[in-house]
Amino acid sequence: MKHLKTMAVAGFLAAMVLPAAAMDISGAGATFPYPIYAKWADAYKKETNVGLNYQSIGSGGGIKQIEAKTVTFGASDAPLKGDELEKNGLVQFPMVMGGIVPVVNLAGIKAGDLVIDGPTLAKIFLGDIKTWDDPAIQKLNPGAKLPSQAIAVVHRSDGSGTTFNFAYYLAQVSPDWSSKVGFNTSVEWPVGIGAKGNEGVSNNVAQTNGSIGYVEYAYALQNKMTYTKMINKDGKTVGPTSDAFQAAAANADWNSVPGYGVILANQPGATSWPMTAATFILIPKQPQDPAAATEALKFFAWAYSKGAKMAEELDYVPMPSKVVSEIEAMWSKEIKDGSGKPLHVTSN
Repeated sequence: MKHLKTMAVAGFLAAMVLPAAAMDISGAGATFPYPIYAKWADAYKKETNVGLNYQSIGSGGGIKQIEAKTVTFGASDAPLKGDELEKNGLVQFPMVMGGIVPVVNLAGIKAGDLVIDGPTLAKIFLGDIKTWDDPAIQKLNPGAKLPSQAIAVVHRSDGSGTTFNFAYYLAQVSPDWSSKVGFNTSVEWPVGIGAKGNEGVSNNVAQTNGSIGYVEYAYALQNKMTYTKMINKDGKTVGPTSDAFQAAAANADWNSVPGYGVILANQPGATSWPMTAATFILIPKQPQDPAAATEALKFFAWAYSKGAKMAEELDYVPMPSKVVSEIEAMWSKEIKDGSGKPLHVTSN
């Protein structure tokens, strides 16, 4: 968490000390991609002198801000449906992919030591499994010494795309979860402690012995958290890796849903990570500030073409080049100024 806080503080201080550049880009939303957006923003600023002011406030907040037109772009891990995009005059496209991981704080348990499956995870978050030595957990981990300690559940308190994807996965693997809780950016949690953002969940789990939560994998890595392995749809035990996230995304048909709003949870495949997700950008078809929107599109194009290695270093998965080409062609057709002139012209 120290590294993320340092970046956030540095960005805040820069904003306080320096006058905002006219071309600086404003965005708000998902905490899931914040580590890579921060890394890209730093590199882009050095290369172009154009800054990115991104507020990591959760997908729900990002959707609200772009609908209110208070930022150049919004970011959400929960894709909006076609009718919602049409109603608000928005374009949506995936920026990068990653994985959501269960994280625990148990004495003597290291990252990757524990294995958990979807139905058991759902029962924990429903409050049906209350202690770490429950037979269901013990059966999945016959060699582990699990304490008869109460499980402290930590979940998101804000509107969250990470929650959307986590709850969507649980609804796929647990009829009880589907009927009692369902999935959305905010849900009625049966049990647990609420925390704001991936940052908040990370902090709460790190400070609470006996706890379990869910965060984006980059947060687990950067904070040296104890993540679990999982049993996927094919019944195989897998760890969270770029290859496992890529395997889950390999067969995604991005054009099957308006706004590329494909949900990657619970995909088949022996090596697929079951809680893989994309994160999306939302931008108006006819922005109020065409100059700022043009700069935002330049940043996104740069991130697609030059940011892949940086994404992989944080264990995110870059979008396939074919999908990127389609997205940039869509920008040219859909995002225009008041006179109908495209704000982005593809080089192809």
